[in-house]
Amino acid sequence: MRYAVREVLLREHEPSAHVLIMLTGWTKVTAAAANGYEALLALRGPGDIVGESAALSGRSRSATVTALGQVEAVAIDPARFLAVLHERPAIAMRLLALTTDRIRDSDRRRMEFAALSVQERLASLLLELSRTHGVVTAEGLRLTTGLTQQELAGSVGASREAVARLLKTLRDRGVVLTGRRGLVVLRPEVLRRMAHEDAS
Repeated sequence: MRYAVREVLLREHEPSAHVLIMLTGWTKVTAAAANGYEALLALRGPGDIVGESAALSGRSRSATVTALGQVEAVAIDPARFLAVLHERPAIAMRLLALTTDRIRDSDRRRMEFAALSVQERLASLLLELSRTHGVVTAEGLRLTTGLTQQELAGSVGASREAVARLLKTLRDRGVVLTGRRGLVVLRPEVLRRMAHEDAS
């Protein structure tokens, strides 16, 4: 299956119709609060599986998955997906390990939300995106995710206005460049200090 930029692959609260295995491209996983606030939960890309939780639990989908660029994925019927897990215990164990890793990542994010300021969380996020989605250019590390300020805000648990102010401060200090072509990290060492990361 092929999906266009910003096309929804899976929608929150809908019943499970299929499980997707990502082949190419990147997606964002989001969940909406009752007040309309949209939280960015994760990014999923080639080799990832999405929609498996609803298939395993039999419940409606817990999040929306949206294409950030052109995406290609393989769709698997839930019944066939469950049959494969029963037939191939090794695959079931790999899926269990993946689920455990995602829970640990979620726990880490909750701890950061409790212990770090918005500035520290944003610096940590930009560093993480630099490592996972950064492309070296003449300007610096260009982030290829194409996330908007609203989506960055949803990832760090802040308002878009707060993130816009912080990005302006970072831009004024020469730490990042922002524009229509995306965000470029110029001085990751400053972000590391802000996030209290060990540069070693």
